[in-house]
Amino acid sequence: MSAAKAKSADSKTIRIQQVRSGIACPREMRETLRALGLGKMHRIAERKDTPEVRGMIAKIPHLVRIVE
Repeated sequence: MSAAKAKSADSKTIRIQQVRSGIACPREMRETLRALGLGKMHRIAERKDTPEVRGMIAKIPHLVRIVE
């Protein structure tokens, strides 16, 4: 059980900042923003760095950027 806790503690996170508005975008793009925890300009959300999150970012690269 300690190996599972160690793995969860080592899991990386990614910080995502919204840089453009989703107002004139299709509904799917606005819903992707909301699923990432964004919705207002210049907000930063921290999520686990998983393929699912990376895929959501890839769908809306013109609206968000990855913050170091």
